[in-house]
Amino acid sequence: MAEISNDRKIFSLLDVTRSVQKTLNERYQTAFWVKAEMNKLNHYSHSGHSYPELVEKSNGQVIAQIKSILWRADYVNINNNFLRTLREPLKDGIKILFLAKIIFDPVHGLSLHILDIDPNYTLGDLELEKQQSIARLKDEGIFDSNKKLSLPILPQRVAIISVETSKGYADFLKVLEENPWHYKFFHMLFPSLLQGEKAVPGIIGQLNQIKKVTSHFDVVAIIRGGGGDVGLSVYNNFELAKAIATFPIPIITGIGHATNETVSEMVSYQNAITPTKIAEFLIQKFHNFSVPVERASEFIIERSRRLLSDEKNNLQQKVKLFRSVTENIVVRNQNAIENSKNTISTQAAFIFRNEKNQVASCKDRIFSSANLNLNQSKSALNQTKERLNLQALLKVKRDELEIENLQRNVSNLDPVNVLKRGFSITRINGKAVTDVSNLKTGQILKTQTYNGTISSSVTQIEMTDGKE
Repeated sequence: MAEISNDRKIFSLLDVTRSVQKTLNERYQTAFWVKAEMNKLNHYSHSGHSYPELVEKSNGQVIAQIKSILWRADYVNINNNFLRTLREPLKDGIKILFLAKIIFDPVHGLSLHILDIDPNYTLGDLELEKQQSIARLKDEGIFDSNKKLSLPILPQRVAIISVETSKGYADFLKVLEENPWHYKFFHMLFPSLLQGEKAVPGIIGQLNQIKKVTSHFDVVAIIRGGGGDVGLSVYNNFELAKAIATFPIPIITGIGHATNETVSEMVSYQNAITPTKIAEFLIQKFHNFSVPVERASEFIIERSRRLLSDEKNNLQQKVKLFRSVTENIVVRNQNAIENSKNTISTQAAFIFRNEKNQVASCKDRIFSSANLNLNQSKSALNQTKERLNLQALLKVKRDELEIENLQRNVSNLDPVNVLKRGFSITRINGKAVTDVSNLKTGQILKTQTYNGTISSSVTQIEMTDGKE
């Protein structure tokens, strides 16, 4: 009730507030839709109620502001609806279209009672933010900058941005460290929140830390395990996407979702659905290098064994041929010596018989003067024997000397001795090179010396007439 004092009508504060309450209740009896930005959600987990701060901005300035109430039951229903539609919970800083009624309480004042929020309106705003980020990155010419970087053949040193207790981080390390091929990786964690309002400055801050020591790393992995598709709007932020796109070494992302790509994933060097897939991507890089190397090694070993076996067989055949030829030469010369010996013996015996017959035929005729001529005859006979023996000995010596010369020549023709004197055999594809006109630059030559084989590549061909 109003009081009268000195001709003035005085109302209590309660009277005024109740009057305002009555007026507003009569004026705003039905709910209506309002669009605004939810500056602060102000959700209290112990009660389940929320008291959002709603604002409207123009050119970055707040031009309208009001408090609101979102009771627990309404909050649960609306938040679940947001999770189904946006894959995002209710949070600070999003634009909303909400159904509300004006309420006025004498104690708490004016506020809006939020009855429902349309997630599709917020979804459109988030998609608009995503498209605007993509457009700005393309306008600045940096959208594909990180993708154009070169990833090392063996990306072994990994800087990881993740939450230390994240399941995705643990899965990533398990795949890397327990790979059955025992590939070795060096990794270092740069911890950061990966969802919520602190995620963007946290990730950018850690990227700046890594940028100071990029020489120690080959790649950066941003890993967000668990959480499904919740909180992905962080990765559409322009500043975060720009930091990834312009980073000086490749960035790979595995933020654990299967919906449309976020902008940060689009601009990264490589992205995958899960952290495990990112680890498998790094291991595959090692496969791409190691498997061809192993195959090449096996091919080289097998080819070398085959070449050694072929050359060994070739040498054995040549040794057999050489032995056969030398044995035939030795046998022929031994036969020639035997024939010479037999000829000498036959001739000596023939000469001896003739001399003996002559002596016998003259024996009677000269018997009378035997005492006088006997010594002469014996002397002549001895001289004849000595002459025959000397001729036979000289013949044998000449034949033995000839045999020794033949054996020495045969030994000199031995391939091993020829190679020891500084000669070598150059082959290509197992065949000896005798004509350089058939060679081409880049071909691989095998040069055999007495104690080894030399591999070389043809870089220049010079003919004997001076032409190259």
